[in-house]
Amino acid sequence: MLERFKPHIAIFLANALYGANYTIAKTVMPEFMKPFAFIFMRVSGALAIFIMLQFFVTREKIAPKDFIRLFFCGVFGVAINQLMFFKGLNLTVPINASLIMITTPIIVMTFSAIFLNEKLAWYKILGLILGLTGAFFIVGSTNMNFSSETATGDLFVFINAVSYAVYLILVKPLMLKYKPLTVMKWVFMFGFIPVFLFSFREFQAVNFDAFTTNTWLSVVFVVFGVTVGAYLLNIYALSKVNPSVVGVYIYLQPILAIFFAWLLVNEVNLTLEKGLAGSLIFVGVYLVSFGKRHFEKKLTKSLKQ
Repeated sequence: MLERFKPHIAIFLANALYGANYTIAKTVMPEFMKPFAFIFMRVSGALAIFIMLQFFVTREKIAPKDFIRLFFCGVFGVAINQLMFFKGLNLTVPINASLIMITTPIIVMTFSAIFLNEKLAWYKILGLILGLTGAFFIVGSTNMNFSSETATGDLFVFINAVSYAVYLILVKPLMLKYKPLTVMKWVFMFGFIPVFLFSFREFQAVNFDAFTTNTWLSVVFVVFGVTVGAYLLNIYALSKVNPSVVGVYIYLQPILAIFFAWLLVNEVNLTLEKGLAGSLIFVGVYLVSFGKRHFEKKLTKSLKQ
């Protein structure tokens, strides 16, 4: 039974890391470095770790035809995903970015149905709607401000959401053939190329002498936890479940971000409204993740009777 829950535990932990990142990354940007410089540190640091881990743990050979897919996984899953989000965040307001990002599960489920022939069962659609509703209220929909001034940034964040969905679809077949470390090494190796071209100049301007102990600890957490850890956890889960399941867990990020903001810096108040919205998210995630098993069992019992 534990084996069945392992991928879901992995996805939850990955999104918990992302949720904590919203608070922890704020201690680094923009006071100590610009966003693209931070992305360079994340990707280059994670790449070095993946290369070392893969060298000592597993040495799989990649079929030549799979390098093309790995290249596009690196472009969409690392370069476009991270660069577009941070660039967009600089050109729009956080509430807009949060609202746009909650469209990601919808895009993932749509792409899964089109390209992976995943069945869009009614309980998955209901779960998606419940999760979307909960996330919509969590991020504070009443304060959204879509206008011509934020249009470029909003577009970049939306491109980020689409690129992550494309990445999940592209990388799924690779997870049926190779181990997570092998895939991650090549994904980050290919993703590092465009990241280097766009972010190295900002990285050169970083004043490392100004870093405090907390700054270094935050950087270490982001590289080891949010980048290496979260990517590995998500990629492991993808080898066991459909991309739509990984995608819907994104709805947990707003409530996890609120929890860590309250826990680490007491930045937000936990209210009944947030609790109810969080409950909608958890029910939505449950329906997408376990709805098939739950409702198929009931159907089987009713047919036997």
